[in-house]
Amino acid sequence: MDKGRPNPDLIIFDCDGVLVDSELLSCRCLSEALAEFGLLLSEEQALELFLGRSTTAIEQHYRDLSQVVPDGFLPRLKSHVLETFAASLAPIPGVEAVISALTVPFCVASSSDLDRVSLSLDVTGLRGYFGDRIYTAQMVRHGKPAPDLFLHAAESMRTPPTRTLVIEDSVSGVQAGKAAGMTVWGFVGGGHYRSRDGCAILSAAGADRVFARMSDFWEM
Repeated sequence: MDKGRPNPDLIIFDCDGVLVDSELLSCRCLSEALAEFGLLLSEEQALELFLGRSTTAIEQHYRDLSQVVPDGFLPRLKSHVLETFAASLAPIPGVEAVISALTVPFCVASSSDLDRVSLSLDVTGLRGYFGDRIYTAQMVRHGKPAPDLFLHAAESMRTPPTRTLVIEDSVSGVQAGKAAGMTVWGFVGGGHYRSRDGCAILSAAGADRVFARMSDFWEM
């Protein structure tokens, strides 16, 4: 597949920060939920450490610091995120126009759990475009930046990795897509990149192209 202007057989979208503008909301929820259990982490630190990562990565981070995440933390975080998303989540501007015009198969592959992805797509009116073509880190042994999730999605969609295009907004997601042998476009139009040089960040991670507006999806 030509990485300058690819003609993929499959497009895999990340969810948070690509389909829905959720990353700042997620980081706020994480910071607030941790604080309830006596663990201090700013929203900025949450963004830096856990963008594009699963809750397993959060637990591992604190284990590495010889700190134990309390048993009630993950259920509390999940409920807080779902409540916040139901009230405030919005789609990425222009994304519905992109996916509604696609003529090749596409799916979602997200580090978030299935309940959260489903709610995100329901709240933003995007669920009907994806049906059951939703793949999450719960389905594989290793989450991003390992390639497992993207390889699982491509296999489920019966498409070779070399014929697959990934749309990602995080370093870990870009690294996962490249490790899977796929073409990866970095998207930096989410609210979490307003004060960060997303183009430099995702280019350094290995993205084949970086774009900031969904209206530029097929523009090179």
